Amino acid sequence: MMNNPLLHFSGLPQFDQIRPEHVTPAIEQLLTESQALLDRLLADSAEPTWENFVHPLDDAEEKLSRAWSQVSHTNAVVNTPELREAYNTNLTKLTAFYADLSQNEALYAKFKQIRASAAFEGYSATRKKIIENELRDFRLGGAELPTDKKARFKEIQEELSALSSKFEENVMDSTDAFALYVEDASRLSGIPEDAKHAARDAAEKDGKQGWKFTLHFPSYMPVLQYADDRKLREQLYFAYATRASEFGKPELDNTGLIAQILKLRQEAAQLLGYANYAEESLVTKMAQSPAQVMDFLLSLAQRARPFAERDMAELREYAQRLGLDEMDAWDVAYVSEKLREERYAFSDQEVKQYFPEHMALQGLFRVISTLYGVEVRKSQAPVWHSDVGFYEIVDRAGQLIGQFYIDLYARDKKRGGAWMDEAITRRRKAHGIETPVAYLTCNFSAPVGGKPALFTHDEVITLFHEFGHGLHHLLTKVEEYGVSGIKGVEWDAVELPSQFMENFCWEWDVLQHMTAHVDTGAPLPRSLYEKMVSAKNFQAGMQTLRQIEFALFDMRLHCEFDPNGAKSALDLLLEVRDEVAVVFPPAYNRFPNNFTHIFAGGYAAGYYSYKWAEVLSADAFSLFEENGVLSEETGHRFWSEILAQGGSRPALESFVAFRGREPTLDALLRHNGMVEMTA
Repeated sequence: MMNNPLLHFSGLPQFDQIRPEHVTPAIEQLLTESQALLDRLLADSAEPTWENFVHPLDDAEEKLSRAWSQVSHTNAVVNTPELREAYNTNLTKLTAFYADLSQNEALYAKFKQIRASAAFEGYSATRKKIIENELRDFRLGGAELPTDKKARFKEIQEELSALSSKFEENVMDSTDAFALYVEDASRLSGIPEDAKHAARDAAEKDGKQGWKFTLHFPSYMPVLQYADDRKLREQLYFAYATRASEFGKPELDNTGLIAQILKLRQEAAQLLGYANYAEESLVTKMAQSPAQVMDFLLSLAQRARPFAERDMAELREYAQRLGLDEMDAWDVAYVSEKLREERYAFSDQEVKQYFPEHMALQGLFRVISTLYGVEVRKSQAPVWHSDVGFYEIVDRAGQLIGQFYIDLYARDKKRGGAWMDEAITRRRKAHGIETPVAYLTCNFSAPVGGKPALFTHDEVITLFHEFGHGLHHLLTKVEEYGVSGIKGVEWDAVELPSQFMENFCWEWDVLQHMTAHVDTGAPLPRSLYEKMVSAKNFQAGMQTLRQIEFALFDMRLHCEFDPNGAKSALDLLLEVRDEVAVVFPPAYNRFPNNFTHIFAGGYAAGYYSYKWAEVLSADAFSLFEENGVLSEETGHRFWSEILAQGGSRPALESFVAFRGREPTLDALLRHNGMVEMTA
């Protein structure tokens, strides 16, 4: 057992050695050890203290968390049937273990004893916050429920865990299952050369003629955005919009899972004494109530609506100029790109040539170095795929601060989207500080035709966004496990550092140092940059309403919707669209069936967080606009008051400490060009 790589905790994960057969023995051993520790701690009659009680629990939790993060991460990025089976088998065991833990009255009593002790008053603010969080989480875990309700609550947690995993698998499998092979070159008119090159390579790998298009974003989006063949756009749009629905394989249809998940969430919330799941979800967030969230979203929708209606009217008028009397959902991206090219005299494709991967990364690292006085440098570690890079962040004295893996390209058997996750969390141990390690994952186009990978400006923004999450984890100065990095940060504030980073992607002082044309090496021309900035808020009204549509749907689904009623989740989405949308997809669109954020990704009754945190991030960035966009002094203040604090204090306190006041909407509206309507 000693040679099981998942039980190796003295250094970086051994990704080159992890196999599916390691998962069960490692998780079972760690669960057995954790249970033995728990039994010993609960049998100890000595008064519980931080040192004799909380610290050993953290040690056990850290080991289990580290081992499992390697399993869940590889399951998401190099999925195989064997790994998936091992993941799901052990997910059930872990869910049951944590459900038991959160309902353990003796354990709860020990934490209450610490809270009531004289020593508690002498604890640091960080330790006090951890104890308060623990007590809250016991209540949310059902520790105060009567025995019969505890059993049912635990059953629900286990069922929800399995259903969420299955939901995500169905989306991944239905995305991977689709392939469209095109042999007629005339159908590819308008599609950029690099996208065609990638499609031809993909077809060749399958031993087929022509070009292969898939539902992975780097393959799908260029077709929707550029293909002159309307039928081709429609084919791909239909396949994408109906993933994991009744239009595909019955075993991959998420419709029934949605209904089950919503019923179980509602039942669990009511067992705990909440009216609905949204109320329960907001206990750990900044927002106070579902009503407050919906008021926030609707007031933002009201501000955005005139801009969105203007955007849509312009688009319809332009579609007619292109000969499209009816503009359908598969035409919107195409018409938008054509209108933007005409209005601003540039295309995404033109800009993309200036962002080869090495320049984009170099520019990102330069921003970090300038703001925080640190250096990012290439390093070595075992990885899960040859695409993966590994880096370290060091201070001016060369002292290690943190490390991260970066996995940028889309591929089969890899979950879609972009995310950051924790590999190792910063904390103080007997031997000193354990430095944090992060995973940064995206789904961009891989290099083709002997050229480096080229990123669209939107992809550069995504890269900066995920790195913002990474910095929140890596630059923490908290030394206690429970609130280190992003741990313990309210969910609706966790997007602040990530959205904050996006702002730098629009600054000339940043972009001029991170661009080099892939063929000529020339930097981004100032004239093209100015066109990009002019186009920055192109369709901002439409995009804002789209996010509000998703957020309102999510909140109402978990607040007002009756999961046992006759109405479906899709029916509710149509009602929300009628209220706030200006874009109406076709009736066959099954967006809820692949909305992994809320059914498999932790954003349930929390999708509003993107807009909520955008208010915070825009307002935070406005201080940089006042003091100098790359001001090291303001950067260090942002680090010390927001990034360094982790979850050790309420996010609003951290924001006020940085900004000197509570947040306002003004900067967000200004950044989105929604300050005033012009005639």
